[in-house]
Parts: sequence; structure tokens; C-alpha cells
Amino acid sequence: MLKISGQITIPDSEIEMSAVRAQGAGGQNVNKVSSAVHLRFDIKASSLPDVYKERLLALHDRRITAEGVVVIKAQQCRSQEQNRADALARLQALIKKIALPRKKRTPTKPTQSSRRKRLEQKTQRGKIKALRKKPAE
Repeated sequence: MLKISGQITIPDSEIEMSAVRAQGAGGQNVNKVSSAVHLRFDIKASSLPDVYKERLLALHDRRITAEGVVVIKAQQCRSQEQNRADALARLQALIKKIALPRKKRTPTKPTQSSRRKRLEQKTQRGKIKALRKKPAE
């Protein structure tokens, strides 16, 4: 069971993990041992609440495919168990990120001094550009 919050957990049966060979440098160990882990989590078929599913599917993340499957490849560590734990932690972090609703932005107006400074900078810049002109005869 992967615990997301107090009430929400994901059963292990919904998370598909497979061991694959890691990429990159590492010598013989990389060539012999399948230490990297591919984690696949189908959002639509999961037992997550509908609100979480909608937010995950609306998220523009390269780890989420067009079919709504989260694919995470963990290959940082040499051991398969550490990579498995890393993949689960990354899935948990992804779901926790969308769990909290975003704060609605309250529009603000610029202060009077910031408006004055902006206009002063504009006039200063205009004077500098005016000095570049050829002198009038």
C-alpha cells in the first residue's frame, strides 16, 4: 500500500513495476544486472478520488502519457530495492503535489511610487536616446 494522505492510499495491485537494465556508465554491473525500475500507474483505472484523477490528467507532465498512464523510470541507485523505493516516492510526490488545490491569485494594483519610478525611467531612457540623434543645423 502506498500512502498518499491520511485517507487516501493506493493498493499495490494498481502499481505495475518491472525491472529493466539501467542506462549509462557503470561497467559490468550495468550489463549484467537489471537494477533499474519501470513504474506504471494507470490513472483512469485507479481507486483515486475523481478530483485527483482529473487534476492528474490535466497536469502537463512528461511522465504522464496521452492514455493517462504515469511512467516513472528510476535508475539512480545500484540496487533494485532502492530504485523501487525511489520510484514509489516520486509517484507519491506527484500525487501529493496535485492534492492541495492551488490558491486563487488576487490581482493587485501597482503602487503609486512604482508607477512614478517607471515613468521616470521611461523619460530618462528617452533622453538617452534623444542624445543619439544628429544635431539639428
